[in-house]
Amino acid sequence: MKIEVLERGGYKATKRIRTIIEDKLAKLDKYFDDDPAAKVVLYKVAKQDKLEITISSKGLLFRCEVASDNMYSNIDYALPKLEKQIVRYNDKKKGKKKSKAILPEFPYEFLEETPEELPAIYKTKTFNLDPMPVDEARFAIERLGHDFFAFLNAESGRINILYRRKDGKFGLIDLKY
Repeated sequence: MKIEVLERGGYKATKRIRTIIEDKLAKLDKYFDDDPAAKVVLYKVAKQDKLEITISSKGLLFRCEVASDNMYSNIDYALPKLEKQIVRYNDKKKGKKKSKAILPEFPYEFLEETPEELPAIYKTKTFNLDPMPVDEARFAIERLGHDFFAFLNAESGRINILYRRKDGKFGLIDLKY
């Protein structure tokens, strides 16, 4: 496994921490066919040490982030989380193989042919984009009960899309054309 350890926010990793990270991440090699790359970011936020680990293999990403008072306990918390993600993915992959479904080697494989059975466009709507501020668009999305709302932003003069996130907050997409 190729391991890259980065230090940020004034945190300095000791040789011992680096060795522990490398040893524990090497144990995850057994789950991969290829040589995965791991990026480990160590940093300090306020009075807490934070650890982020991202493992990439064949276009797949496994990631976890942990924060606590010391980096050693972060390592102990993060590795089981990563292992659980990897095992869950491998089990899901094996289950699909048993059902005789063919999985591509690379999950983002592009199809050479366009599937013939694309769903037809069920409904077409046309509406005028009236200039309005973002707050008014937020009230419009609430009033209509929709998950998204396209509008012409009065402040920027560009088309924006306001959407409701799963956590109940709003997101704004600012289109550049």
